[in-house]
Amino acid sequence: MSPFRGSVPFTERWENFRLERADGVATVTFDRPDKLNALTFDAYADLRDLLTELPHRGDTRVLVLRGQGRAFCSGGDVNEIIGETLKMRPDQLLEFTRMTGAVVQGMRECPIPIIAALHGTAAGAGSVLALAADFRIATRAAKFAFLFTKVGLSGADMGAAYLLPRLVGLGRATQLLMLGDTVSAEEAERHGLVSELVGDDELDAAVDRLATRLATGPAQGYALTKELLTREQDMSLSSALELEAVTQALLMKTSDYAEFHAAFNAKRPPEWRGR
Repeated sequence: MSPFRGSVPFTERWENFRLERADGVATVTFDRPDKLNALTFDAYADLRDLLTELPHRGDTRVLVLRGQGRAFCSGGDVNEIIGETLKMRPDQLLEFTRMTGAVVQGMRECPIPIIAALHGTAAGAGSVLALAADFRIATRAAKFAFLFTKVGLSGADMGAAYLLPRLVGLGRATQLLMLGDTVSAEEAERHGLVSELVGDDELDAAVDRLATRLATGPAQGYALTKELLTREQDMSLSSALELEAVTQALLMKTSDYAEFHAAFNAKRPPEWRGR
């Protein structure tokens, strides 16, 4: 986490989702259950700003995204976003679409591991938020729908055409993004879109278990693994090998690396400090 701060204070209250913090885990809950947690312009902006701020706080090791009620997130609100975009000028539309992309970029570049807890519909932008997370834990009631073409737009939205083929392969991504059909949790798991499939009453325990493991583990090792997984997708093998060599050499000077050695010889679990 960066030790450098300017004069801008941290945000203590977020207006467009619920944020709770405990034991190094920050949980964002989309809290519009009557609208299946549909996103608004302001919700996108808050997510963008939260992802920028979290790495600077120093109190967050894991971020969990989840939804209140029957859905994870049904995407952009039909009237509050789609209806309003029909009135916008091209320059305003571009500002909006760049903002949604900034949310996904923030998720992938944030050094904090992100877990999507999926218990219902993840559609449109909601499906891309789940896609951009590092882990997707889903119940059998979860559903995915990259339905952008069904509203007359490109299936390539918010980085979906970049991320999805790398997760499920080009052929399956073509099917999902072009047709926009709903995919069950079981099918999503077969495609590799779901990290862990659990029973309907097991989601909270599974998310807590993974979040605790990440929050108490070697934070720098996790952060740099995430960063290199993202960066190396666009690198040659020789560039990737060099980046990994430099990264490992730097991590070999951390306290956590020395702590593992000490713990191994003392026959005790390591006490990771993220330093």
